[in-house]
Amino acid sequence: MTELDIFRTETAAWLNENCPEGARGPGQVAVGSSKITLERDVALWLERMAEKGWTAPTWPTEYGGGGLSPAQAKVLYEEMAQLRARSPLMGMGTSMIGPTLLQYGNEDQKQRHLPKIARGEVQWCQGYSEPNAGSDLAALSTRAIDQGDHFTITGQKIWTSGAATADWMFILVRTDPDAPKHEGISFMMLPMDQSGVTTRPIRLISGSSPFCETFFDDAIAQKIDLLGDLNKGWTIGKRLLQFERSGIGGLSGGASASDPSKTLVRIAKSYIGADGSGRISDDALRSTILDMNMKRRAFQLTAQRTNEENKSGIPGAATSIFKLVGAGMQRDTADLKRDLMGFRGLGAQEEVGFTTEELKATEEFLHLRTTTIYGGSNEIQANIIAKRVLGLPE
Repeated sequence: MTELDIFRTETAAWLNENCPEGARGPGQVAVGSSKITLERDVALWLERMAEKGWTAPTWPTEYGGGGLSPAQAKVLYEEMAQLRARSPLMGMGTSMIGPTLLQYGNEDQKQRHLPKIARGEVQWCQGYSEPNAGSDLAALSTRAIDQGDHFTITGQKIWTSGAATADWMFILVRTDPDAPKHEGISFMMLPMDQSGVTTRPIRLISGSSPFCETFFDDAIAQKIDLLGDLNKGWTIGKRLLQFERSGIGGLSGGASASDPSKTLVRIAKSYIGADGSGRISDDALRSTILDMNMKRRAFQLTAQRTNEENKSGIPGAATSIFKLVGAGMQRDTADLKRDLMGFRGLGAQEEVGFTTEELKATEEFLHLRTTTIYGGSNEIQANIIAKRVLGLPE
């Protein structure tokens, strides 16, 4: 047996012994917020995985990670999926600000923030979009003024995912209003629990929503939480977006407690019916589901190959391809799931007579349109692919 085979055997045994039943299959996943109460098994699963460093398996051990190689992390995710074990921790801490801190943070910033993220003790949110600066993010106007040992921040952000429950925010602010648009921007981190920060949830058609408006009235960010150099935050901000797009597009790995391919087949047989041989009775729908599952598998294999070929481990412009395709696949899967359920897939939130899964299908159908917008809209991704990947003239 190879060392990787031994690691797989040991990992499978440990997961089987330590993953509680209540952390298997679809259900609650920890995001690190001190404001959200975790189910008992979910909290236990987070604690056990954090002790192993497997909430952030490839991070260095000195920052709370597992120190695993990409190949070992892949094995871990595969064995978690085999067990239907949910991710012990998700959110912007491990997927966005954590990798950005590893690349750009100084030692003090890494030591203060990364272990808390890996232990699931803090939830982060993203302060990027503004009412007049969405796709044209560099048009942002939220100001940060130097006050000696800290900055005071004034302005507004919008579509701030998780702001109502987050403990910290990473934010792009304008620190030199006289500089060209893409310059004079700084990347900072600030605590959300302070008098200068106010959040207001945005309710969406899908029902409950993680999005908020966030207002800053002389909010304070300490100088020690300026990431990188003053007025040079645009480069860091763009790198973080690449980490975000990696997650949306499926490049960041991670385990899933459910298999969309099997879910579609199960729903089709339940709502459409099966023939005498156990196949989906409708030939056209069977072909549609098969085509979608083949595309998903090809996408997964391409993402795996891309990760293996990327020796640096740092995402590049090609993440836009995966974000564009991955977001579309999530949306199309939700559409198909709703279509398979017929009118049963059109239940409004809390409407009587619909199952939990049927109500969830409606919510996903409505919510997953947002994946084609957040992290950079499909149109923005197409522009990046044209310029940065294909090298086409502007």
